[in-house]
Amino acid sequence: MRGALRRFTDWWARHELKLTIFALLLLLLVAYLWPSIVIPVNAGERGVYFSRFSGTRVDWVYLEGVHIIPPWNSMVVYNVRLQAVDRTVKVLTKDGLEVAVLVTIRFRPSKTMVGMLHARVGPGYVQSVVIPEVESGVRAVVSRYRPDDLYEASFLSIQEQIVNYSRSEILEQYVYLDDVLVKSILLPPRVAEAIQQKLAIEQAALEMEYRLSREELEAKRKRIEAAGIRDFQSIIATGLSTQYLRYKGIEATLELSKSPNAKVIVVGSGSGGLPLIFNADTLPSTVPGSGVTAPPVPGAKLPATATSDKKQ
Repeated sequence: MRGALRRFTDWWARHELKLTIFALLLLLLVAYLWPSIVIPVNAGERGVYFSRFSGTRVDWVYLEGVHIIPPWNSMVVYNVRLQAVDRTVKVLTKDGLEVAVLVTIRFRPSKTMVGMLHARVGPGYVQSVVIPEVESGVRAVVSRYRPDDLYEASFLSIQEQIVNYSRSEILEQYVYLDDVLVKSILLPPRVAEAIQQKLAIEQAALEMEYRLSREELEAKRKRIEAAGIRDFQSIIATGLSTQYLRYKGIEATLELSKSPNAKVIVVGSGSGGLPLIFNADTLPSTVPGSGVTAPPVPGAKLPATATSDKKQ
């Protein structure tokens, strides 16, 4: 045992420098090839394996985690989360007018078909498939409208037409088109101003129609009200009698008698037997039509005729 250890020690002493250099070179090689050997696949990603001898492995997708592969092969990592790209598309309308449509494209690669996507399209699928197909859909849909129709059309309707036009074409390339959001449609300034003036005039016309309709309804209401008043007066005129007036006068007398103000009420002394009501401050000395002298009320002011009679 000691002899074997001594022989190893002697061998190491003779080759120590060479072994040290070899170990350093090996470490440098591993450090250099580490990114090609150890491939991390993060959350929301999928890996596609490519072999130098057998090509792309389309039947297998590498899930999240750390994967070790030979350095002469490679792995391409795809983001399979929902992604968004903003684009401005210039389109000719039905009248041949150029407008700018600002859209946001939402998409994601097929999680199970990333291998086919890599084999047929590659990592640049956004620029080669998604954007061109959506731009084609935007041009096909917007070109059906006139400039003034674009103001009246719903953005939701335009978005649905663009998605329906482009989704099937993009799906054939193993990419799912989630939605196309139309942010704005920019017309030339002079055309936009003319359309806005037209819409303002239309709104003013609608407002005038509303006012006329309201005035017609108000006139109709007043005619109905006047007819009701006329019918009421005719009914009252035919059914009004002295007994009814006397009854209403008694009701009014009962209500006034509850008032705390000083007053004198003579029942049955007026024309037609209706009550006469006098304020205590201006109480007459003689009740009209009866020949009866009213009793004096403390603090009451007599009229001028009553004062002159008293002096005589």
